[in-house]
Amino acid sequence: MGGACGYGDLYSQGYGTNSTALSTVLFENGTACGRCYEIKCSNANQWCNPGNLSVLVTATNFCPPNDSLPNDNGGWCDVPRKHFDMSQPVFSKIAYWRAGIVPVLYRRVPCYKQGGINFTINGNPWFNFVLVSNVGGVGDISAVSVEGYGTGWISMKRTWGQNWECDTVLVGQSLSFPVTTGD
Repeated sequence: MGGACGYGDLYSQGYGTNSTALSTVLFENGTACGRCYEIKCSNANQWCNPGNLSVLVTATNFCPPNDSLPNDNGGWCDVPRKHFDMSQPVFSKIAYWRAGIVPVLYRRVPCYKQGGINFTINGNPWFNFVLVSNVGGVGDISAVSVEGYGTGWISMKRTWGQNWECDTVLVGQSLSFPVTTGD
């Protein structure tokens, strides 16, 4: 729940437990939020589940580095490691839970989302704060703009994760949002 992408309740946003926190290298300061990955346990590992199943996950959080630990013994999210910190239900599909950490193979895949893109609008009369979620295709977002009645297009800036902000007063106006995905 919560997390560095800003999605809040992962169940109500449609992500559930098929989500992952990414290490610094993969997280890319939040630009990776919403990306989808297929992950499977490396065949060479004794902790992999039989059948070498894969799981599909969405990046919804950041796995912070722990510079006081070596990156092969506790500092799993340290630079330069590429690490996925998954929930127990999803991890258990590819490996035995007791393993804790296993080598994986991964690749980016298209995100398949139902119900269309979602906009959650917050803020106050002086600024707008918009969370963009449930993005299909590449899943990540590189730009968002907003238009009110007679304002023209206003570029929004990423504040963190998939939260975008503009400081134009748009109270009582119908709003439009063009979203540019990472591809």
